[in-house]
Amino acid sequence: MKFTTNLLVAVTLTGALSAAAALEAQDVPEKKRTTLGLYLDARQAHDMLNREKALFLDVRTRAEVNFLGMPQDADANVPYMVVDGMYAWDDKKEVYKLEPNSDFVSEVALRVAEKGLDKHAPVILICRSGDRSARAADLLAQAGYTRVYTVVEGFEGDMAKQGPQAGRRAVNGWKNAGLPWSYKLDKRKMYVR
Repeated sequence: MKFTTNLLVAVTLTGALSAAAALEAQDVPEKKRTTLGLYLDARQAHDMLNREKALFLDVRTRAEVNFLGMPQDADANVPYMVVDGMYAWDDKKEVYKLEPNSDFVSEVALRVAEKGLDKHAPVILICRSGDRSARAADLLAQAGYTRVYTVVEGFEGDMAKQGPQAGRRAVNGWKNAGLPWSYKLDKRKMYVR
């Protein structure tokens, strides 16, 4: 109930979304839920950016953005997690370890100010598939941001479970929705610390 209540409060305060336009918490997998309970699919995020002044951040790692491209509508890449500086290995996940970006909240504050917004303006976060953006949204909520939305399906979307695309991120998400993205990166939008 907490998630739905927060959604209705945000809708009532802003008038920006109708209850039918945003995803409800019960439609969001538990690991992608946030304390603010504000969720969008990729098309809803794109539509919101066309209707309202918002900050749109890609919170994937620099390597992901570099090799997989980035939404053209994104204001910046501000990684929520960064690769461990010593390239330590995570045996459980069988990948290089990621650690929280200690500059994340301060870098978001910088990007918010650059766009002439404040902590009550909408901030839309996107990651690969919606997990990290949810954790990043919780961190921003702790820092006082009140309207942090996550793109639940992320940039690449969820994995197809069967058919010819099985095991590939081909189900939903920004890229699979046919929304504008590019491999060409703009240095002004990149996290370069």
